[in-house]
This record gives sequence, structure tokens and C-alpha cells, in this order.
Amino acid sequence: QVQLVESGGDSVQAGGSLRLSCTASGITRYNLHCMAWFRQAPGKDREKVAHITPGGSSFYVDSVKGRFTISRDNAKNTLYLQMDSLEPEDTAMYYCAAAYLYCSNLERTVYWGQGTQVTVSS
Repeated sequence: QVQLVESGGDSVQAGGSLRLSCTASGITRYNLHCMAWFRQAPGKDREKVAHITPGGSSFYVDSVKGRFTISRDNAKNTLYLQMDSLEPEDTAMYYCAAAYLYCSNLERTVYWGQGTQVTVSS
């Protein structure tokens, strides 16, 4: 049974930094999975923040480019999201997700974590 467990969410002031982690267990061939961070704020649709391919290529939504960095440690089955220069608009529940081989499969994946809350105050 695949489990994704996020951690690292917290309440911070604008301009601060946080590092989110997502550790996968029960997953076969983690290194062949596209891994991603999504977020959802109250009353808003879920949006993909960033993804990283099995080959290490990354994608970022425009609103976080230059501020967030996604990375992965395949030896530890762990995904990270370094978030710097946080803004109140970044306040949301952050979820990690996994999809085998192709990032295009993320929207249909059943592999989701339970989420970790990030709150940024002005």
C-alpha cells in the first residue's frame, strides 16, 4: 500500500521560508515516478505548484518561480519543496502526489498525501 506523508508545514510571516518534505512508503521504483506538490486554498481550486520528473527536470507554476525549489532524494524516497520569500497568497494546504513515469498522469493519480498546512501572515 502506497503512503505519502507530508511534513514541514507551519505558520510564518511574509518573507519567511519553509521546507516541506514528503516521504513515500510502499512504493515500487520510486525513482521512476513523477513527483509533485499541489496546493489548495479555501474556496479555490487545487493547483499544481511544481513537479519533478524521474529524470530530474522540474516545472513550476508562474506564481512561485524564483521562490520555490522542488527536489528529490531517491535514496530516501523523499520529495522536498523549499519555499522562500513566502507571501500571504501562498497560504494553503500543500499535498504531494506521485505518478508512475509520466507527469501527465498526475491529475489522474490515486497516490496523494494527507496534506500539510502552510499559513503566511502579512
